[in-house]
Amino acid sequence: MNQNPFASTHSLDTNPFDDPTPTHQSADSHRLDQLRQRELDLERREQELAAKADNLRKNGRSNWPPFFPLIFHSIKDEIPEGSQALITRLYQLWLVLAATLILNMVACIMILIAGSRDGGRDTGASIGYLFIISATSFLLWYRPIYNGYMKEQALYYYFYFFFGGFHLLFSVYMIIGVPSTGSAGLIQMIQMYAQHHWLAAVFCTVATVGWTVQGVGNAFYYRQIYAHHNAAGHTMEKAKTELASHGAKAYFTRG
Repeated sequence: MNQNPFASTHSLDTNPFDDPTPTHQSADSHRLDQLRQRELDLERREQELAAKADNLRKNGRSNWPPFFPLIFHSIKDEIPEGSQALITRLYQLWLVLAATLILNMVACIMILIAGSRDGGRDTGASIGYLFIISATSFLLWYRPIYNGYMKEQALYYYFYFFFGGFHLLFSVYMIIGVPSTGSAGLIQMIQMYAQHHWLAAVFCTVATVGWTVQGVGNAFYYRQIYAHHNAAGHTMEKAKTELASHGAKAYFTRG
């Protein structure tokens, strides 16, 4: 009974490449996933670097006001995402204020044309308001709170509370509309309607609405900003320390 020891070797031999094992497939799949992840990470890092470079490029030049750039102003680039909506609303209210100052001036000119004895003083004062209030409101209450939310420093909040509070009082004064004060507010509006000077009355109405909208809006956000200021733990002592450390330089820089 001689058996060929090689007789069964044909049936036992198998080609290891004819039937890849699940282990090999899993390893290859894992390597592919790792390569894809690395590619995604590289793309993400490239995008972040490009965004930072673009931001630095943008921040390196002034862009506001658009017709004669003097400063850099970009809520999207400089204000934390959670506060962008609030600062955007404040900026929109400042734009309403600027438009109201123009309308107020036109209304005072219409009052002058209507023959009001105080029309000359109203027109002169309204022209002064257009240039002075538009510039000082931006520099003394809007820009400080913009910087406050950008840098989260107490000094800017106190600037805003002082000058923003003064602006609220000024808004009430302009809403009332006392003759010869440069305001085309309620009293002037009523007088123009009573005297049937309809064009002047309409402009006074629009100006009064503008003063009211920006005044009420600023009062609403004033309270909201005050609550944020308290929650952030800002104090007068902290503001004094910041003023002593940075001086006026901090007001004009973005860092």
